[in-house]
Amino acid sequence: MQRIRLRYTKRGRLRFTSHRDFQRAFERALRRAEVPMAYSAGFTPHPKVSYANAAPTGTGSEAEYLEIALTEARDPERLRLLLDESLPAGLDVVEAVEARTSGLADRLTASVWELRLDGVESAEAEAAVAAFNAAPAVEVQRRTKNGVRTFDTRSAVAHLESLTTHGSPADRPTDRPCAILRLVVRHVTPAVRPDDVLSGLRAVADLAPPVPAAVTRLAQGLFDEETGAVTDPLAPDREAEAPVPHPAAASAAAKAPA
Repeated sequence: MQRIRLRYTKRGRLRFTSHRDFQRAFERALRRAEVPMAYSAGFTPHPKVSYANAAPTGTGSEAEYLEIALTEARDPERLRLLLDESLPAGLDVVEAVEARTSGLADRLTASVWELRLDGVESAEAEAAVAAFNAAPAVEVQRRTKNGVRTFDTRSAVAHLESLTTHGSPADRPTDRPCAILRLVVRHVTPAVRPDDVLSGLRAVADLAPPVPAAVTRLAQGLFDEETGAVTDPLAPDREAEAPVPHPAAASAAAKAPA
């Protein structure tokens, strides 16, 4: 059995796609591309697809990950192209590697998010960010299936800043004032989402954008506590690829006496 790990995106209007909608679209793409999928056992077999930490509905993403199991070996790049052609524009498969290490989900410990706040002046956003960063704790409430829950958002935020540039991949251009926030959020329990951070900014600085924020996940991976960087979770699989011998070296090895 071969395992392939994929990175895909949710762009433009497709950011409103729910995780369940994406699952259905992806399974249709697997059938169209005639991927030799491995299936689970039991009365209702289903393709062996493992999804990791999907972004909330309504948020864009450049870094969603999943893993599929195949019954026959396939070239990862060729498979990526076939799946990308079978999915609607906006749900784009941008990277594929053969899984040569274990624990992809364990390497997704933090996310880098960008929040575009249309109608908010940069100075107002900078003041709110300063207040949030200076607070020892920022408690917010969220309604869950078990009722309203109160939790601290500040401890999960490893980094929060207001950007001065407007060079952003977020997909809601506007002529109105616009503030852009960049934050790194650790994946903790309960999960702290970008809208929870916005609730925290409202609590500590009364920051209330006049329209919903455009939220895009730029990256997710292993969080480096020393540097504050979020590393590429597929890098260990690339590094573990078997090296291809140089033609001259291979020829020399073939001629060497036993």
